[in-house]
Amino acid sequence: MAQDVDIKWLSAPEDHDYPAAESYLCLLYTEASAKQQVEQLRQAPVSTFKAKDIFRASGLSLLGISNAHVAKDQQKIRAGHALSPLLLLRDGAHGKVIIADGYHRLCAVYSYNEDAVIPCKIV
Repeated sequence: MAQDVDIKWLSAPEDHDYPAAESYLCLLYTEASAKQQVEQLRQAPVSTFKAKDIFRASGLSLLGISNAHVAKDQQKIRAGHALSPLLLLRDGAHGKVIIADGYHRLCAVYSYNEDAVIPCKIV
């Protein structure tokens, strides 16, 4: 699966990633809780995890290239554009990781290399 592609990353998530994460988290938690979690994400340091481990911890399915957002992120990778780090939330009650923002980026990266190391903010 590993293809010879250099995947570039920004040093920090983009500003628009946080409202996107909050919008998603509001589906799972109260608005107040979602806001608090996003503030914690803003303050969290960037760490790294392998793509395959993030998928295993999330329990989500891999989206394929037929997904327009995944295809767009694959184009960014091929063009050498840097991707934004993922925003992750530990859901200890369910023993999972919630991908608050970056699911499509994760799928795009995984399609090139499941062992790729991905920068993330996680709380």
